[in-house]
Amino acid sequence: MPTILRLIIISFYVGLATFSSAQARSAAAIPYGHNKAVGTYADVDGIRLYYEVYGHGQPLLLIHGNGDSIAGMAAQIAYFSKNYQVIVADSRGHGKSGLGKTPLTYIQMMTDLNALLNRLKIRHADIFGWSDGGILGLLLAINHPDKVGRLAIMGANLRPDETAVEPWVAPILKGYARKIKEMMAKKDSSKDWNLQWQRLKLLMTQPNIKTVSLHRITAPVLVIAGDRDVIRAQHTLEIFRNLKNAQLAILPGHTHFAPVLDPVMFNKLLSNFFNKPFKKPSTRAIMQQQYVSFINATK
Repeated sequence: MPTILRLIIISFYVGLATFSSAQARSAAAIPYGHNKAVGTYADVDGIRLYYEVYGHGQPLLLIHGNGDSIAGMAAQIAYFSKNYQVIVADSRGHGKSGLGKTPLTYIQMMTDLNALLNRLKIRHADIFGWSDGGILGLLLAINHPDKVGRLAIMGANLRPDETAVEPWVAPILKGYARKIKEMMAKKDSSKDWNLQWQRLKLLMTQPNIKTVSLHRITAPVLVIAGDRDVIRAQHTLEIFRNLKNAQLAILPGHTHFAPVLDPVMFNKLLSNFFNKPFKKPSTRAIMQQQYVSFINATK
């Protein structure tokens, strides 16, 4: 979901994220994100964090993107809760969760999720993070490696500049920034413009993850992006190449919104990663073996 330069967040401001969430909810019988039967709050670092838990089995934490909420992950919740204990939360400043008194940061949002896992007595979980959720997943793996089993990220970035995000994104975000400031100056009350500004500023100034920090992640990671994503392909490749145990999936003909626009394909991709033995096959090793065999055969 949108992250400093991600469609999902952009989509939030232009209304696309709302559409995607509504579309996902309509496809599910359970009102994910609004389920009074299971929804509850955890008090974490000065806010009430809203979360829901579904199913039984290996814990799987699903993390939504900027401007979205639990509802945006409906297709993944419905699919994985059949075989997993699925934990989903509205990130700080999103959905039904509180904002707090300090500016939004990815570090704080990551700390909230870690506190939630502690509260639920979950020592080890697989994680899927989409957009901003992917950033939070990486931060959890960097700062709390003991908590992370396998990690899948979709459309994540390490920084907010044009080396990571497509150059057409910044002008759009700046346009939204001008409009939000204008509404705040007018003291308009039609929306919570402070909250809108906090979310937008998060995208424009964060994250700031050093590439070398990725070297601390030892868990298996599936790095995913669409070939028409808001994150630049070379940046997705940069993330992949700096992880010790990673696989890369560039989805042909897909955008930043593949998890909701093609959930059947996407959920199968995630399921294969979480359930099959993790492999890092080497083309070099295979070719060297073939070469040695060829040389021996010609002696």
